[in-house]
Amino acid sequence: MKLLLKSALLLLVVPGAASLFPARLQAQTSPASQASQTQEKQFLSGGRIEMQLEGGDYEVRPAADDRIRVTLRGNTGGVKVTVNTNGTHADVTVKDTPHNDFHAIIEVPATSDLRIRLTAGNLITGAIKGDKDIESNAGNAAITTGDPKDYARVDASVHVGNLNAESFEASKNGFFRSFKWSGQGKYTLHASLGAGNLTLHK
Repeated sequence: MKLLLKSALLLLVVPGAASLFPARLQAQTSPASQASQTQEKQFLSGGRIEMQLEGGDYEVRPAADDRIRVTLRGNTGGVKVTVNTNGTHADVTVKDTPHNDFHAIIEVPATSDLRIRLTAGNLITGAIKGDKDIESNAGNAAITTGDPKDYARVDASVHVGNLNAESFEASKNGFFRSFKWSGQGKYTLHASLGAGNLTLHK
């Protein structure tokens, strides 16, 4: 029970964490008057991209080209962004994020394997084909899965909050909710939240 309370309290004390409602997230756009910063590197489609993201609101979406592109908006403060590529592997790190009004758009090749670790905040992923391994301590996450037939194995869980796996026709609320699914595709999906709402949608 102590662990549950600590997870839930993260929503109140961690910068960028959202309330447990609503479950579905909407992409956020910063006012045009706010400056943006962009960092990018060439990266071939079909590679593996690992992301270590500190608190904030993030949108990970398919790029129109074979590049990794990180665009910061809102209160960028002293945020540090690192993009390293090595063959078919890339690392993206965003750290020293401010306590409020920080947003980042991360574009990746449309076919990419993703491993994302977010300390807290909101996460939206677009229609990116490939394996997905996503974890966050607190906040909301809305993951675009695409066609369920593309997946061989899916597991998703929320310690405190709501789990809506509408792509796979499952919805659960409450404590320690989890969902598993298997199919005939080639991709895997793992998603886990400590406290927040998790949505898997097409």
